[in-house]
This record gives sequence, structure tokens and C-alpha cells, in this order.
Amino acid sequence: MALKQVLEAYELMDSPKVDGDQVKGMLLDAGIKHVESQRVYGPKGHTDFIRAVIPGSKGKTSGGDAPTLGIIGRLGGIGARPERIGFVSDGDGAAVAIAAALKLGRMHSLGDVLAGDVIIATHICPNAPTMPHDPVPFMDSPVDIATMNKYEVDPAMDAVLSVDTTKGNRIINYRGFAISPTVKEGYILKVSEDLLDIMSIVTGKLPVVFAITLQDITPYGNDVYHLNSILQPSTATSAPCVGVAITTETAVPGCATGASHLSDMEQATRFVIEVAKAFTEGKCKFYDDEEYRRLLRLYGSLKHFQTMGLPDGEEED
Repeated sequence: MALKQVLEAYELMDSPKVDGDQVKGMLLDAGIKHVESQRVYGPKGHTDFIRAVIPGSKGKTSGGDAPTLGIIGRLGGIGARPERIGFVSDGDGAAVAIAAALKLGRMHSLGDVLAGDVIIATHICPNAPTMPHDPVPFMDSPVDIATMNKYEVDPAMDAVLSVDTTKGNRIINYRGFAISPTVKEGYILKVSEDLLDIMSIVTGKLPVVFAITLQDITPYGNDVYHLNSILQPSTATSAPCVGVAITTETAVPGCATGASHLSDMEQATRFVIEVAKAFTEGKCKFYDDEEYRRLLRLYGSLKHFQTMGLPDGEEED
């Protein structure tokens, strides 16, 4: 169970005074030795980026070759002060990421050491701006997506789980969490059977997958519609990326308060931890490498979908 860790993360973050140093201190107290907090300023304020590394027994930081999993808590902000008082729905991704770090840190200190390294990254901003979006308002951020990717996506990550509140839409009509198909270098690949198995074990229910489109895996700023930013990390890495969406039956604004469901966040936390165990042991595949290589032979690279594309007014021959 990870309920204690979710509660600890939530209680610390539900404050107008919380910052990266406080979160860093909590992670250090949990036994994690490698924690960084860095304040970054943008045109709409500042936020504190958090990066924690839980080393594996055969991980790269220990001189081994076990794969490294990245867990990214993706969000605009954990609060929308002064417009809204309290922890906003958009903050669930950060809470899950920090809760997973707390749990993995405790496991490590007790002797339950994973095979590979786990890198956990998110950012802490209790007073982020909001922005208009259909069907419900989005949370904005003091910094842009490129900056988030710079500080959250690590080249050492061999696969990425991007955890993000995904409630402000009519695409997903399920309360809990759902996963996306695997995205790699512009390709939307089939859903990982291993991840579906782990999800069923964690929830005790049939797995839930949410639909994504090609627009969703292109970078923000190209003036096309995006479901949200859950798959923006895929634009900044060659590693396979899967979205872990905290979901609801109805469309809930990201800036809504009182909209976080601890039981759903706890399930998502357990899921990313179980994926970390299996992936770093080489027992969980995000995609079929042989099939991916066949796609490349048949259709070529789609890496251009990771870019901003052609300048407006130009058409490719």
C-alpha cells in the first residue's frame, strides 16, 4: 500500500508556502540520498523542479546495466493562488510522483532494492496561472513545456511513465486511472501487454486505456489541439513513453479544488512502483522492438512529429 505516502505528499503540497526545498527535505528524510531542487523563472512566475534518483542494485549509477525507469509528474501547478485556494486537481501527477519516490525510498532503506535505477521528476508551484480551454479551463504554468522537458526528461531514462491529471475532457469517462498506448519517436504503438497485466493486478479490474491522437504527441505551441500535456515528454526523448492519466467520469477543470481522489492517486502510485520493479528487472516491455524496427523499414522515421514542423505557409512535397 502507498496510501500513507500519498497522504504525506498531499498534506505537504496543500499549502501556499510549499516549495521545492520542503519537498526535497521530505524525500531526504525518507532515505533518498540523491535529491535536487532547482528554482526556474519564467514569464509567468517561477516553479521548483524536483529530481530524485533511487539507485538499483544493478543500475547504471552502481556501474550496472539494468534499465532505468523515469517517472514524471506532469502538471501546470499544484495550486492556482490567488484565483483558487487549495490543492488543485492538476496537482495529482506531482503528488503521485512524490508519493512513489517516498515509497521507493522507504523500500530501499529497508533493503527492498530494485534492480535498476528509478528517476523521479516533477515541479512544485502553488500559485500557477490558469488558461482558457474547451471543455473546461486548463492550468497554465510559469514556464513553458520545453523548459519542463529540459528539467524533467533525463537522457538516462530508458522508458518514461508520465503521470498527469487528465480530467478536463470528454474522451475518458472512467474514474481512477488509465494508460495510453506507447509513444516512441513520433509513432503511436500498440498498448503494452505487460503494462495491461500490471494494471489489472494493481486495480483488480479490467485495464483501462485512453485514446490519443497524432496531435497529442506533437510539441505544444504548434497551434493544434492537445488532449493535455501528458505525452509532451515523448517529444523530448527517444525512449518509449506511456501516459498514466488520473481520470474522472465527468469533465473536471484542472484548476478545480476539492477534486483529488486519494484512492485513485494511491492506485496510480502502486502501478508506477510495480512497473518500476518489473521494468528494471527486464520483465516488462513498453513496446515490441522487432515490430518497431519493421515499422521503420516500412514507413521510415516519424521523428519530425517530435518537432514544431514546417514553418506556416510551407507545404512538404
